[in-house]
Order: sequence, then structure tokens, then C-alpha cells
Amino acid sequence: MKHHDVAIIGGGCVGLSTAKHLTALTDLDIAVFEKEHHLAEHQSGRNSGVLHPGFNYPPNSKKARFATEGTRRMKQYCADHNIPCEEFGVLVVAKTDREEEHLDVLASQAEANGVEYERLDSCAEIQEHEPHAVGQAALYAPEAASVDSQQYVYALAREIQQNDVSLYTGHAVERVRKKASGYHLTTSNSEIDATYLVNAAGLHADTLAQQVGVGEDYQMIPFRGEYYEVTPDRSDVCQTMIYPTPDPELPFLGVHYTRRTDGKVIVGPNAVLAFGREAYQNTDADLAELKNIVAYDGFQKLLSSKTMLAVAWSELNKSYRKSKFTEAAQRLVPGIRSNDLNKSYSGIRAQLVSADGDLVKDPLTIETDDAVHVLNAVSPGLTSSLPFGEHIAKQVSEME
Repeated sequence: MKHHDVAIIGGGCVGLSTAKHLTALTDLDIAVFEKEHHLAEHQSGRNSGVLHPGFNYPPNSKKARFATEGTRRMKQYCADHNIPCEEFGVLVVAKTDREEEHLDVLASQAEANGVEYERLDSCAEIQEHEPHAVGQAALYAPEAASVDSQQYVYALAREIQQNDVSLYTGHAVERVRKKASGYHLTTSNSEIDATYLVNAAGLHADTLAQQVGVGEDYQMIPFRGEYYEVTPDRSDVCQTMIYPTPDPELPFLGVHYTRRTDGKVIVGPNAVLAFGREAYQNTDADLAELKNIVAYDGFQKLLSSKTMLAVAWSELNKSYRKSKFTEAAQRLVPGIRSNDLNKSYSGIRAQLVSADGDLVKDPLTIETDDAVHVLNAVSPGLTSSLPFGEHIAKQVSEME
């Protein structure tokens, strides 16, 4: 039976970043277990690919520090490894007085977090940056960037393998058992013993944590985010990234426009309840997982809120009615039309919900004497992945 000092479950950007930083901090024998045969098949490869510079997050918070530092470090990493990364900037548009008030909050946070920004106080000023966008005010942050997240994940994988980390693809961890000393992992292909454990399993992190009695007050609720691609003849509608002013009560940033490094413009995502942890199409359903979701007290309490019910209904409509998705896109760029949008990819956001029915909005890790469980690696997960992985690696190195 194989033994490793550290077993990292999950070959996404957080798991691989943790492995990268552990090799720099320790001489431990490290293995990463990825259930898919190819990397970046889930959250790490199915996202907007945006580096968020840190104005969305309160000063002195982990999110703010990780986003600000992560943006800088990611750009350097991409430059060092020839990964496509373009500093297009982001425009956050306010359409109402209430949204403009929150824009003031974002500007204050940008100031406190050391993020470069420009406040735009009229539609004319907005259209100097984005001629097709409409709003009454906006915040422009030039440091925001677009990155090829899949190439980033593969670069991390190559780096850790060069540093003698074992990367097992096609090894789904099905069972984790706590031993007197360390852990026993049953995968789809092997039996593994490990002294220390890092659970960065994304969509399945809560399930594996609960097998060893961790995180039992939470459950992951999958939210699908669907994207459309703007037809090439209309791709001039967005030169940067155009976002709505986010609702501070929700962890979702709303339907937005992103210019990618390949020149394509994508619109999305919505945030609709998925009928399974990997239900990437709105016709997909895993009945056993759906039953567990519906039976969870936290989910029932979440939907007892009239506000959340209204949000759920709105997001459901965007998923099944293209006209409703188009309306959300038109809120930022009124000139976009339904026939300008072609269905593209979708992703599943692993959103943790507490037993009290609260959406967990911040990163949540639970540390034991010999393990770190990453239960909520929410946005800006990609942006934060280098400092976040380093943070986890330091936690593990201190367990020795």
C-alpha cells in the first residue's frame, strides 16, 4: 500500500497551489488526487477567468488581502509561464441611486485596499470607457485582468510534478477514514495512507469532510452558472469587463460581460440551483443528490426567505428562458439582442449553506491536528489561489 506524507484531494487551482507552496516550505512527500482524467474540468476551468483586484471586499479581510495580493502574483505567474493574461480593466456600473450608494462603499474599499480606481459620475464618462454601456455612475478599476484559467491549472500541475509531487489523475477519492495516526483513502484506483490531509475537493469537499466528522453544520448547495458568447460581429460591445453593482446581501456578482484572452466576449453567469453537483445542463438531474438538497434543513430555511425565493425564481427564468437572460444582459448594454448571444459553457459554484440557512460568503477552512478542509473556496477563488494555497501550506507545515 502506498504511503504519502500529505494527501491533497482535488487537482484544481487551490489544491495545486497548496502543493506548489508545500514543496517550497517542506521536504514532505506530497500527492495530489484528482478524480477526472483531465484537469480543470470543474470550478477551476469553468469560470469567468477574471482577476478581481480587491475592491469588492472589506478592508483587513482575508478576501481583500488574498484578492489584492493574488491579482499581483497571478499576473507575474502568468508572465513567467507564458499563460495568456490581459489587463483589460473592469467597469462596475450603477443603474439606480441605491446601487450608486453601494458604489461609494466599493470606492472606499478600493481606497483602503490599495486598489487603483476611477470614479465615473455620468453616463458620458462611462461611455468614454465602454461606448455601449449605460448607467448613472460607475467605478473603473484598470488592474482587473482576464486569464486563461485552464492553462494556469496545467502550468501549476507541471510545476509541482517537476518538484517531485505525485499527481494522480483519474483517482476519485471515494472514502476517507481517520486512523489512529493519519488517514486511509480509498480511491477509484487505489488504497492510500497519508499522515496529513488537505481536502480541496471543491464540489465534493463537504461530503469527504463529513466522513471524518468535520463540517457537519454545513452542506454544499450547487448553483449552476450559465454563459452565453457574443457573436463575433457584435464583440465590440465590450472592450473591458462590465459588471453590475453587486447586491451586498448575495454572494453572486450578477450577469456580466467578460472579454477573454482569446478575443471572445462572454456574458454571464446566472446562479440557478443545479439538480446535482455536476448537473451542468438545465436538463441534467441527479435524483439522489437532489433529494439530499431538498431534505437539508439549511436549504429549507434558505428558501423560507421571500427575498431568496424571488432571487431563485428570477435565476430559474434566466436558465430556461433566453429572453430573461437577455434582459439581464441588456441592463448593462441595452443594444444587445437575443440573436447576438449563443449558448456557451456552464459551471457549478460550490456554495456552502449553514444549518441556519445562511449562505456562507467568505472562504471557510476547518483545521484539525492533521488536516485542513477547504469547505468554501468562493469567488475570488481563482484570483486568490496563490496566496490561499500558500496559507493552507503554512497551516500544514506547522503540523509537523
